[in-house]
Amino acid sequence: MEIKRITHTDDHLYEEAATLYGMSFPPHEQREPHSQDRIMKHDSYHFDTVCDDGRFVGEILYWDMDGFFYIEHFCVSPELRNRHYGQRILAEYDKTPLILEIDPPVDELSIRRKGFYERCGFVENPYRHVHPPYHAGNEGHELVVMSTHRAMTQTEYDSFKNYLDSVVMKNAY
Repeated sequence: MEIKRITHTDDHLYEEAATLYGMSFPPHEQREPHSQDRIMKHDSYHFDTVCDDGRFVGEILYWDMDGFFYIEHFCVSPELRNRHYGQRILAEYDKTPLILEIDPPVDELSIRRKGFYERCGFVENPYRHVHPPYHAGNEGHELVVMSTHRAMTQTEYDSFKNYLDSVVMKNAY
């Protein structure tokens, strides 16, 4: 697998990655295009595309924070799912503790998603978590925070939440 960091929207892989992003996440969980363009220039933000033998497989969009990576968005092309690409991609980043958010496990799809992340070494954290809105006029939405290998301490969670609010979501719309 080849991992390539994209730092601007005119990269030849960006259009394919943006299409996958648009179909993988509901609109309320997506950044607006101008916000995506702006954060790609941030030193801590990584828009990484993943290819296998020249074929676009997926993307992992994350923030390199002090002591951990916060995965803001992660997806694999639908036609390539269930081929272990998701596990292989996450394993490439598991040298640093990982944090991500998922929908509460209340239906078949969200339960399966949680199981996938647990098989990849993530554990659920006990903190009530509301992700800030990506769009003006929207409300935040409740998500479950997961982290690799162990639950986060309250101090670690507070640090993550502060970074999310003050850096990740700064000027989101």
